[in-house]
Amino acid sequence: MRPIAVYTDVDDLDPEPGMRLLEEAGFDVRLLHTLDPVVIRKEAADAEVLLVGYAPVDAETIAALPRLRLVSLLSAGSDHVDLRAASARGVWVSNLPSVATEEVSTHALALTLAVVRNMNFFQAAAAGDYWSRPERPPIRLSTARLGVLGLGRIGRRFIEMARPLFGAVSGYDPYIAEDDEALRALGVERSSLAEVVRNADVLSLHLPLTPETERLFGAEMLPTMKPGSVIINVSRGGLVDSQALREALDSGHIGGAGLDVLDAEPPAADHPLLGHPAVVLTPHIAFLSQQTRTDYILCQARNAANWLTHGTPHTPVNAPARSHKAAQ
Repeated sequence: MRPIAVYTDVDDLDPEPGMRLLEEAGFDVRLLHTLDPVVIRKEAADAEVLLVGYAPVDAETIAALPRLRLVSLLSAGSDHVDLRAASARGVWVSNLPSVATEEVSTHALALTLAVVRNMNFFQAAAAGDYWSRPERPPIRLSTARLGVLGLGRIGRRFIEMARPLFGAVSGYDPYIAEDDEALRALGVERSSLAEVVRNADVLSLHLPLTPETERLFGAEMLPTMKPGSVIINVSRGGLVDSQALREALDSGHIGGAGLDVLDAEPPAADHPLLGHPAVVLTPHIAFLSQQTRTDYILCQARNAANWLTHGTPHTPVNAPARSHKAAQ
């Protein structure tokens, strides 16, 4: 009897290459196209592997799938999975930590330049009052300080791209050694969280979403940012309190925001940041390129194939209390 792998959702990607790889590895494969936990619990009740895009996988879902051994994610982030419940039941969870490092870093830089150069304002001016100018002209990047929160793969690649443009770069990451030679070679000045936030002209977020970082940038943190500074977020929408950011933008304390993620996706028509003139907003596509459309699907499937062959996925994010080979 072949083990069963079930895709819950794949966003707008083509799952066919991944399905083909899984079938060749020895799986029977099903595709649900759903984010609904109730449907997943019913239709994947016999699954040993769940291949997940954005579907939430909570403790109740994990408990409802007695044969489940692996949740293979289509993203670097894993905050939509209950890792504690998975580990306790011997279920591996794998992610894709580096598939789109270049794309996401490039997108962060693109948002930075678009916001700093007031592209929203000037695009509107070009179609209307052609010679109008913003109340606050763009800053010169060579005199500005870039602050980066999170110095992992994407944070570092972003710094590599952006460093030649900025006068100085500060960084914060409590999980990276202070004497990291690669960061030192990039010219990154390591500082505390408060110092990086307070001194940055442009602040770029590259943090995971955890209980400690959820809504970190809210009514308390945003006022500590430098007046007129810019915030960039290509990481997790939940890092930012949207209403608090709206108020900081309206007051002029924050000069602009470049966002690829929001706390609710897709946003409701009355979302506080939707359509704001100081916000450059893209619809969670920082990862997207011709290459990643295929790479994401294939790497997700390879995690499952590696588990079937060797008992572990390539890129696990947890360490199960007990693990199981596929049922034979």
